[in-house]
Amino acid sequence: MDSAVTLAEARAAGFAAHALSFRYGQRHAAELEAARRVAEALGAREHRVVSVDLSAIGGSALTGDIDVPKDREAIGPIGPIESRVPVTYVPARNTLFLAVALGWAEALGARDLFLGVNAVDYSGYPDCRPEFLRAFEELARVATAAGTEEGARFHVRAPLLRMSKADIVRRAAELGVDLGLTLSCYDPRSLAGGEVLACGRCDACRLRLKGFAEAGAVDPVPYADRRGDG
Repeated sequence: MDSAVTLAEARAAGFAAHALSFRYGQRHAAELEAARRVAEALGAREHRVVSVDLSAIGGSALTGDIDVPKDREAIGPIGPIESRVPVTYVPARNTLFLAVALGWAEALGARDLFLGVNAVDYSGYPDCRPEFLRAFEELARVATAAGTEEGARFHVRAPLLRMSKADIVRRAAELGVDLGLTLSCYDPRSLAGGEVLACGRCDACRLRLKGFAEAGAVDPVPYADRRGDG
């Protein structure tokens, strides 16, 4: 959801978008199919999928054998979900993803990197904070030929950074983003007919459902369990 609205924000601001997704050893490929649908629907100039196998280093419930936490309360930006870095944190994931995006941007001659991170309902991830984004901009300046030879400045743009999940749902409606195309679940279930169900019980689902409820809207994606809805 956050990435889709971020892409819509970039397009609304007049940027020609080159969308980047990663096959990083995550539990399910359903999110890559969702990314393809979103990129096509929102008019990305192209959509590339890069393989970076983070399951080789482990350390996360999203790439290893650790169970995905379920049924934790989602009560606010400093509530139980967000009070510590959870096991769904993938070590240095956003650093690695942004590094690849930076390389592609330099090859394209682009200077703006859009990232769908959120520091309000950020689930305890250290690489979703403004301090991280500013630090990466400085890294980009000294780590690239464009920065060191041409004095280019790369900008990491996170338009959702200060928004709550409810704000993001409302902004999606304003931008005409079909959130039914998206998938936020950490542990989705694939059915025999090809349908994918969000679990409704992981942190990502509960924060998403909480956002829809607070926005007075109904999440259009199918869930195996909607106990966090409302």
